[in-house]
Amino acid sequence: MKRAFIFAAGTFYGMRKHPAPDDIVIAADAGAQNCALAGITPDLLLGDFDSMKTPENAGIPLIRLPVEKDDTDTMAAARAALDQHCEEIYIYGGTGGKRLDHTLANLQTLLFIRRRGARGFLYGDHFIWTVIENESLQIPQTVPWGLFSAFCLSSQAEGVDETGFQYPLQNAVLTPDFPLGVSNHIIEPEAQIRVRSGALAVGWELPPIC
Repeated sequence: MKRAFIFAAGTFYGMRKHPAPDDIVIAADAGAQNCALAGITPDLLLGDFDSMKTPENAGIPLIRLPVEKDDTDTMAAARAALDQHCEEIYIYGGTGGKRLDHTLANLQTLLFIRRRGARGFLYGDHFIWTVIENESLQIPQTVPWGLFSAFCLSSQAEGVDETGFQYPLQNAVLTPDFPLGVSNHIIEPEAQIRVRSGALAVGWELPPIC
């Protein structure tokens, strides 16, 4: 399975999953600094570089994007990963910082990735997010009583089942105007969430990095 690792310019909380030699690493704009914090040399530098000066690329391919554009730098990096036929895309530095709007944009980017046949993962502080649409997902309990939340990313999400949680759901409807899916807890070694029609952003708690 071909994978990509994207380093964005938000808060970097440490590495959860590390790239293998055949994985693609993309630094999006000031995400190059987070890439350096992780001790990883990117395969591609990409961005409009409005939040930092153009990095010394030392022979690394660089794509300079216009400042006035529709894509965020992270979205452009996701497109680049999809162009390389990556099936899994891990995003670091895509949350936190001073920009809630970029965190929300990156959750939407996860849906963009999913609708193109890949799966994206967005790492925050002890939390990971992905998107499911018209499908189910098995979620391991990585922390006792670990937190879990699900939010509707479509007009509504129908036929939602949550099993293995403190508050189970069966054939429920989640909507974008009421946070019914927030702050659940995983109580089984493995839980499952299913949505028969619609899209959900789902996130669950991770253990501290040792």
